[in-house]
Amino acid sequence: MNAADIMTREVIAVPPDMTVMDLARLLTENKISGAPVLENGRLVGIVTESDLVDRIKKIHIPTLIVLLDAVIPLAGERQYENDLRKAAAVNVADIMTTDVTVVEENTELADIATILAEQHVSLLPVVHGRQIRGIIGRRDIIRGMLLDGAG
Repeated sequence: MNAADIMTREVIAVPPDMTVMDLARLLTENKISGAPVLENGRLVGIVTESDLVDRIKKIHIPTLIVLLDAVIPLAGERQYENDLRKAAAVNVADIMTTDVTVVEENTELADIATILAEQHVSLLPVVHGRQIRGIIGRRDIIRGMLLDGAG
């Protein structure tokens, strides 16, 4: 069993200039956990419920030390900047992930499950080049497992 067998072919995609509130409404109304971001028909990112949750979570200020009049961040500066960017987000482009993990239609079910589990992603676009053919979520993996009898 491969990606083509389990993917959702009717993909709800969003443009990068869609507002965050319109995205929240779209995800809720369609009962989906995320969507690929397309620009001129090409995959440019992915946005999920986690990105929306990150937008409203509390922001943790990084730990800083002062040494000889220099302020040195100990850790978390990059995460802090990312959290600030998402908190101020207006459009999908502000919160989407641009480094998208993708699979092709012939990718095997076990490989897809491994990617989802090990890379901690919730959605995998199925592509041919940069053109989206479908999308796979955790529920699709479970459905594929039942159809395949793997388990």
